[in-house]
Amino acid sequence: MKILGIGNAIVDVICKVDEKFLEKNELTKSTMKLIFDEKEFKSLLSNLKIEKTVSGGSVANSVVGLSQLGDKVGFIGKVCDDELGSKYEEGLKKESVEYFYSKKKEELPTGTCLILVTPDSERTMCTFLGTAGKINEKDVNSDVVKNSEIILLEGYLWDEGDPKKAFDKAINNANKVAMSLSDQFCVDRHKINFLDLVKGKLDITFANEQEIVSLIDAKNFEDVVSFGKELGKTLVVTRGEKGAMAIKGNEVSECAVKKDLNIVDLTGAGDLFASGFLHGYVNNLSLKDSLEKGTEMSAKVIQQIGARL
Repeated sequence: MKILGIGNAIVDVICKVDEKFLEKNELTKSTMKLIFDEKEFKSLLSNLKIEKTVSGGSVANSVVGLSQLGDKVGFIGKVCDDELGSKYEEGLKKESVEYFYSKKKEELPTGTCLILVTPDSERTMCTFLGTAGKINEKDVNSDVVKNSEIILLEGYLWDEGDPKKAFDKAINNANKVAMSLSDQFCVDRHKINFLDLVKGKLDITFANEQEIVSLIDAKNFEDVVSFGKELGKTLVVTRGEKGAMAIKGNEVSECAVKKDLNIVDLTGAGDLFASGFLHGYVNNLSLKDSLEKGTEMSAKVIQQIGARL
């Protein structure tokens, strides 16, 4: 298998809201808020009109993108044997993703992410992890990891306790490891651990400019470039309107954003960018061509609602 994704198995629930809704519920635009109380989550959802429901989770979105590009892929993520869990499994199988998890009845329901899209196409997320956040080392099959060229992890999944053990087991059995830093919230929460991962255990790190600047306490973007060169691994940074950059040793490649796009929803932009880049990587394309593929996939997904093409 080319790529195995290990991440939070989350059903995305997409709703359109105005700026006032974010203010009223004290939500910070373009970030992800974890909600630990199921009642609070249901209360937030109760006043909204659902536009679309789709099997999601950052890594799962990337893996589906890779499958659509013709790569053989699999996914490990924890769901409950409930209605959303069954929908989640069906959604992956429909996209020719091999799902390496046997669902069973759990104490918590399948995880859900409420994606709030404002008129400027920005998305603000509220996530109730449910059973997804309870992934443990028993859920990670070592043989499946060993039989994959590369595994893709997400910062969202990393947490002390069982998820960290699952993470460590995956990394310790992997041939190569790629990871997305996921969100500013994750970086600030786990800065020391993430920095250790980036420096010591990851072959490819995906980050947006805000996340990497925060991680290394950079004063400017030149600091990021210097860090990337010293790292000696592959660092891939998306920079919004400034395009994207990949750094590996002294090799630095850049790619501009696509012009004249009809941007509808930025959900999944980073996830599908990772799909395109990894497709290039596992098929031996150059850094530049891998960046171009990532940019192309990202440009496609932001011209529609939701994180799946």
